Amino acid sequence: MSSWQKIYQKLLDLPLSLLVKTHSIPSNPIADLELDPERPIVYILPFRSNTDLMTLRKSTAMLGLPDPLSPLEINGQSFVRYVYISDGPRLFAEKGELPQESIELFTALLEQHKQDGELDIQVVPASILWGRQPGKEDNHRPILRPLNGPEKFITIVAHGRDCMVRLSPAVSLRYMADHHGTDDSIANKLARVARIHFSRQQLAASGPKLPDRQALFKRLLASKAIEKVVAEEAASRDVPIEKVRKEAVDMMEEIAADFSYSLIKRGERFLGWLWNKLYQGLNINNAKQVRRLAQDGHEIVYVPCHRSHMDYLLLSYVLYREGLVPPHIAAGINLNFFPAGPIFRRGGAFFIRRSFKGNRLYSTVFREYLAELFAKGYSVEYFSEGGRSRTGRLLPAKTGMLSMTIQAMLRGLNRPVTLVPVYIGYEHVMEVATYAKELRGKRKEKENVGQVLRTLRKLRNLGQGYVNFGEPISLNQYLNENAPEWHKDIDPIEPQRPEWLNPVVNGLANKMMTHINDAAATNALTLCGMALLASRQRALSREDLEQQLECYLQLLRNVPYSQQFTIPDNNAKEMVEHALEMDKFLVERDSLGEMVSLNREQAILMTYYRNNIIHLFALPSLIANIVIHHQQLDISEIQAQVARLYPFLKAELFLRYSDNELAAVVDAQINELVRQRLILRDGDIISLNNSRIGPLHLLARTISETLQRYAIALTLLNSEPQLMKSDLEQQSQMMAQRLSRLHGINAPEFFDKGVFAILVKTLREEGYLNEDCHAVSKPVQILAEQLAAQVSPEVKLTIQAVMNREERQEDEPETA
Repeated sequence: MSSWQKIYQKLLDLPLSLLVKTHSIPSNPIADLELDPERPIVYILPFRSNTDLMTLRKSTAMLGLPDPLSPLEINGQSFVRYVYISDGPRLFAEKGELPQESIELFTALLEQHKQDGELDIQVVPASILWGRQPGKEDNHRPILRPLNGPEKFITIVAHGRDCMVRLSPAVSLRYMADHHGTDDSIANKLARVARIHFSRQQLAASGPKLPDRQALFKRLLASKAIEKVVAEEAASRDVPIEKVRKEAVDMMEEIAADFSYSLIKRGERFLGWLWNKLYQGLNINNAKQVRRLAQDGHEIVYVPCHRSHMDYLLLSYVLYREGLVPPHIAAGINLNFFPAGPIFRRGGAFFIRRSFKGNRLYSTVFREYLAELFAKGYSVEYFSEGGRSRTGRLLPAKTGMLSMTIQAMLRGLNRPVTLVPVYIGYEHVMEVATYAKELRGKRKEKENVGQVLRTLRKLRNLGQGYVNFGEPISLNQYLNENAPEWHKDIDPIEPQRPEWLNPVVNGLANKMMTHINDAAATNALTLCGMALLASRQRALSREDLEQQLECYLQLLRNVPYSQQFTIPDNNAKEMVEHALEMDKFLVERDSLGEMVSLNREQAILMTYYRNNIIHLFALPSLIANIVIHHQQLDISEIQAQVARLYPFLKAELFLRYSDNELAAVVDAQINELVRQRLILRDGDIISLNNSRIGPLHLLARTISETLQRYAIALTLLNSEPQLMKSDLEQQSQMMAQRLSRLHGINAPEFFDKGVFAILVKTLREEGYLNEDCHAVSKPVQILAEQLAAQVSPEVKLTIQAVMNREERQEDEPETA
């Protein structure tokens, strides 16, 4: 490096420190990129630029990585630690070839690998993005291009506070030397690959160029599918074709997003302030796999769970902060009110009516708009549950958007399409009290400005927020496995509905929801709430509460539910302290210490948070329940009883284990319960450990309400085998309502008709009901007897008493 260059770089330090604020992706590159600090690191940048180099230097200092300006010492020789793949432009010209000094550096480093068999230099691609403006479709400039001096100055002034330093996984020069040789051509090959990499990285961060809104509408109106429907509608209604075209354009105006980068940029700052005001922290996990998908050119469809109106904002904010372009979001038409609607629309929301039924023109326009988003490469987000969960449980997916996504693929997309399930969780959901009122019968309030203002007045510290990205699902691979001949149904004009579509979509929807639950986030509030709700009086001493949380944490850490779910690093004592600070529990002190409890209203609200993670504890709770009610039994009998009930829990809670995996998982859970001394094992005999009966009882009661619901339905079915499907669901729901009042069951989903519908559907799929939906006697009797043995005597008596009363009422003669 020349002396003049060193002086120039020092002179740059002051203005850059004032004008530039960097945001580094990833925030922990050593862990996320699996860098080895003991091995040499060299940085590769797209263009020769001292400004970019000094900005990278600032970022690496904050990240704990080697200074790019520090010399790289290898075997007594000194090398520079950075390399460019292209010269920056001069004022009137630019060159794109690999600079000669870069070729010489690569060649020298590869030669060092030839001489030293232990050497393995990590080449880390580093791009510095000044702003993330996607540009307009009519601007034909390349996505990634170098800037000359005046352009760079203007860019720094305009976008210096929106500068992103993006580091990518390292390339091993040892691998390059061993597999591709060490001659000069390897350096040029590496440079060509790097150029493609940097272009994709820019595209992943800024997104495709944005269309002119009216040009988009003209393009849609000219599509063969819309032209055909417009003509048919005009003929069937006997109206001028121009009138129907205007209706189609009005629908496009109602539906289409009007994405604005400037709003996203300002919104990111506002949301950063908002999250800091609302939450103590945001926890983001598994984002690197999403960045990789975006960079590899996948069409990404985000499918999050839906707990709160905050979900839209939170996910877009997180994606932007993770270096990705915020998606276009399918939002309910109920959110299109002033002033929120126009803001959401400019933030990427496109609006969808609750029902398309009977409106062929609307369904065609919407489908064509969605296909256009996919064709142009915009990422898309939709909430498959169809609405916010009022109970905290994951709801069965509505399959309309998923079906249209596959139909868009049948138009002949050139890129792979990947679903990214997202688990969004909170230690406090702002609407949770409203949900409880709605479940008690209060009418849902229509979204409006007043509702927004009332919510804003309640802004306060709400604990932690969680965004966990689940395991992606490749739609192309899923279709290849489940509908191998799907390529034959591709039609670039008219979307098809082949026979395989509905069963494939239903299976995909179930897999998608399972992957969301796989990425669940446990936290202090959900675990404390689960423990207190499992106590009969909704109260525990602080010591017992800490002991129960320790039991939960050891179960989760020693028998992990999945690779994607997350557990806090804190110990049980710290978690209880954090939960109490959120002021959601009653704390009373007496001479023996502190008591932590829930009043009735708090208990109802706390079921929401418990339900967020109940699926993580379904199997250990079921095992504990079986052992408690039998006191002593063989492991094979535990396995058999779990296997009989597992299909129902799997369908209701979207559990992840296949039938082939179940036995091994049950064994692992039993071994962990034995290790914690909650149960005892003598050979193949499992028995209670009376000295640890308290924690085991609390664990068992986590799933007890679910088993009581099953017991209601199976008792009914066993006593009346000819009971019709609709009658079984209705009578089960009525009995559950009675049971909830008599035994103080606070869970709103206990008598939800939806869970009984899932139960009856699973009974049929598992062979407990025949083709006429009548009971198959022997299997139903066995399952009913098992469930009767797993509910408390008082609950069993209540179920029988209610049934006897209904039978007496049916036998009484009608009076005039």
